[in-house]
Amino acid sequence: TKEQLLQLVQKARSYQLPVAVHAIGDLAFEYVLEAIEKCPAPVGRRDRLIHAQILRKELVERSKKLSVIYDIQPRFVASDFPWVLERVGNQTYDFLYAWKSLLAEGIALAGGSDAPIEPLDPLLGIHAAVTRTRPYDRNNEVFNPEQRLSMYEALSLFTKGSAFAENKESDYGTIEQGKRADFTIFNQDLFQIHPDQILDTKVAATIINENPVYINEEGPIGLAKKYS
Repeated sequence: TKEQLLQLVQKARSYQLPVAVHAIGDLAFEYVLEAIEKCPAPVGRRDRLIHAQILRKELVERSKKLSVIYDIQPRFVASDFPWVLERVGNQTYDFLYAWKSLLAEGIALAGGSDAPIEPLDPLLGIHAAVTRTRPYDRNNEVFNPEQRLSMYEALSLFTKGSAFAENKESDYGTIEQGKRADFTIFNQDLFQIHPDQILDTKVAATIINENPVYINEEGPIGLAKKYS
């Protein structure tokens, strides 16, 4: 109930904690907003509104007054969109999986996968955000093409956006002086390839806090290391 939800938020606040709440439909989102409005996030922290897929403009405007970030799963637009349209019917929503429009509204977005329910691979989410299609769809059906993100915007969801969701944007999320060296190296430049090639991209290496935690032995870095 709304009362139980408010009690959970109040308990989090008693420990000076933000909350992270799954809210797919607009009514769920409205309930969460009401609770956060009554008990705002602690100073310097941000609440995560997870999914945020079906929204009315009025709810988006209300959220702008709060310290929140939308934690979205771009891949859902490819897997869910057709049957969601069947269920919402003729109802008109201002924001239906509308990541581009939300960015234009100034909403902070972070990208996720919804693992373990969905595959963890962020490249699937990046592909969906850029193309608005299903992976390897022979019909190449595009869902709301006007909501396609640029490659920079899509990558930012899983880098800058994720750090912002954790209140760690001063520590990592971008590669710049003074920040922790957390980054992934791919075997091809995502900014130079055709969007469909995103799905064929491989991780060459992963660095966390300056330490290599993964090197693909068959990738360019692994082979260079092997024969050096």
